[in-house]
Amino acid sequence: MSFVQTEIGSQPDCWARAAGLGREVVRPGANVAVVGCGTSWFVAMAYAALREAAGHGRTDAFAASEALLTRDYDHVVAITRSGTTTEVVDLLRSATAPTTVITGVADAPAAELAGSTILLDFADEQSVVQTRFATTALALLRASLGEVLDRAVADARAMLAVDELPVGEQFTFLGRGWTVGLAHEAALKLREAAGAWAESYPAMEYRHGPISIAQPGRVTWMLGPTPDGLAEQVRQTGATFVQSGPLDPMAHLVLAQRVAVDTALRAGLDPDRPRNLTRSVILADA
Repeated sequence: MSFVQTEIGSQPDCWARAAGLGREVVRPGANVAVVGCGTSWFVAMAYAALREAAGHGRTDAFAASEALLTRDYDHVVAITRSGTTTEVVDLLRSATAPTTVITGVADAPAAELAGSTILLDFADEQSVVQTRFATTALALLRASLGEVLDRAVADARAMLAVDELPVGEQFTFLGRGWTVGLAHEAALKLREAAGAWAESYPAMEYRHGPISIAQPGRVTWMLGPTPDGLAEQVRQTGATFVQSGPLDPMAHLVLAQRVAVDTALRAGLDPDRPRNLTRSVILADA
């Protein structure tokens, strides 16, 4: 079994542990910028949408390299598994607002630069491809907003027990609100682990062009509630439509992670060592 398969399987326990930490990440009412790179950026997107929807204050998500920190933010939250990613470290050096880092490594540069650190070392990973650290960070953030994650944990265990996985030559993931970030993350897992053709969009935008690639042998996958009429429109194309239904969307992301690994293995690829990728992007000094 690969590292990533083991890490995917450990997620329910990691989520329960993170939710049990009882951490307040940012005080309600603060204007917050949440930053990350790659997978961490997509987690930031999900958290930003959830925090605003819960009435906790304006929350913007940025790729660390594109963060607009000249705006009037009261707090900056950075998500970084390794704590070494160049764009995040540079941002923390220049930030003027109070900063919090969520990381898997205690003595990394990001942790040393941050005003406060939330350490999720129990969710750190050996695989290059992120799975459990990202979802555990999101579990922590959801719990900090007052969500109870018992159902999400149970649903994740159910997704780990599914025997028949969706198969397709191409996948498109869709989301609404906070699940747009999950859709982007699901598509990234297919691209990273398997080098597969995978796309992602806000669900209501899918009919404005991207649905044109749907056809037999391809999969459209909805994370979260399905907009009226969408399932039937996809089925009319001959594509397979997958939806999370009543399941917690973060738990359905676990199923997408399993599909990514399965797709890689069927193609004879090593999902722990995707081509052209490293655990952290550390840029040489200019």
